[in-house]
Amino acid sequence: MSYLEGHRQRLRDRLKSSGLEAFEDHEVLELMLTYAIPRRDVKPIAHELLRRFGTLANVLDASPEELGQVEGVGDTAAVLLHLVPRLTRRYLANRWGSRPLLDSVERISRFAVDTLATECNEVFLLIGLTHQHQLIQAIRVTEGTLTSAPVYPRLVIEAALRMNAARVVLAHNHPGGRAEPSEEDVQITRRLEPLLAAIGAPVMDHVIVAGPLSFSFVREGLHNAP
Repeated sequence: MSYLEGHRQRLRDRLKSSGLEAFEDHEVLELMLTYAIPRRDVKPIAHELLRRFGTLANVLDASPEELGQVEGVGDTAAVLLHLVPRLTRRYLANRWGSRPLLDSVERISRFAVDTLATECNEVFLLIGLTHQHQLIQAIRVTEGTLTSAPVYPRLVIEAALRMNAARVVLAHNHPGGRAEPSEEDVQITRRLEPLLAAIGAPVMDHVIVAGPLSFSFVREGLHNAP
């Protein structure tokens, strides 16, 4: 076995024995690249990716075109890296099943985190529930930039009516920010509450997501669930 083959095998053996937590960010990239780039030392490529994009998250959030600008990253490797956060979102959504029961602040918050935590831009989500608190659908009403997403009440009302929701949860993320509401977040919640109540879809909660953390308006006493 050559040194290169041995190094690759040692990475895989470490994953099996110690888990991904034992890996540095460049080693995570190395491990992934070994499956896309055969017969080449991928350590320099992993380091260059981190130098170019700054963090592991930024690497995985980059487009295939941006990744392909790094020497040694071909189309196969670029697509594999780009796939990771999208596959994560698909996995988390699938794990909840088609009609999960969102009947507590904890379950609502966890669902919002699993849905929004890996988004690069700010997304405003409307989560529709039945009278029994089962999920009907989670609709991405708007998507904005890293720091903001416009919220248009008409689009929110249309989404609630389209789902025939008996109650709704508002949710949005703060990518790279804190899980705390801005004054604008509070104001849009206050504006939407009577409008949604008027069509028979009262607001159960508004959840703000920042990575693995969440802020619940109900949990923090800013909203009383109907």
